[in-house]
Amino acid sequence: MTWKRSFLVVANVTATSDELIAALKARAPASFTLVIPATPSGGGREAAVVKLEDALEQLRAAGLEAQGSVGNGDPILAVTDVWDPKRYDEIIVSTLPMRFSKWLRAGLPERIGKLTDAPVSHIVAQPPRPEHELAPPPAHPDNGMGPLSVLAWGGRKEL
Repeated sequence: MTWKRSFLVVANVTATSDELIAALKARAPASFTLVIPATPSGGGREAAVVKLEDALEQLRAAGLEAQGSVGNGDPILAVTDVWDPKRYDEIIVSTLPMRFSKWLRAGLPERIGKLTDAPVSHIVAQPPRPEHELAPPPAHPDNGMGPLSVLAWGGRKEL
């Protein structure tokens, strides 16, 4: 029987990122538990539930064994509430790059490592690109003038 590793993953904005999914696929076969903190700046619990459902759907579509939960709004508390050294082999923290990440400025990966005494991996993912809404161009007013009507302006002298 093969021993299967188990990972605790904490992510929010980056939970559905290609970088995180690729990093988890590289660790498979394994089981993954995703915790999404319900941060007030991220839309609260309702937004975290939607993000969790979307992320779990994408992870499972990628062939990964994944489950998850919405955690405390403070990512440190969200991790420590779920962390069990008998259950998980490693913690994976997924963040935005330093210039965007509040979690990195607060030293989240290092703080989690010190609090849990667990191996912590850090995955950096690019921010999601907003989808641009496409709309048809505004209607052009029909004022009886075509694009060449300016050629008729002036130029005639009456004697």
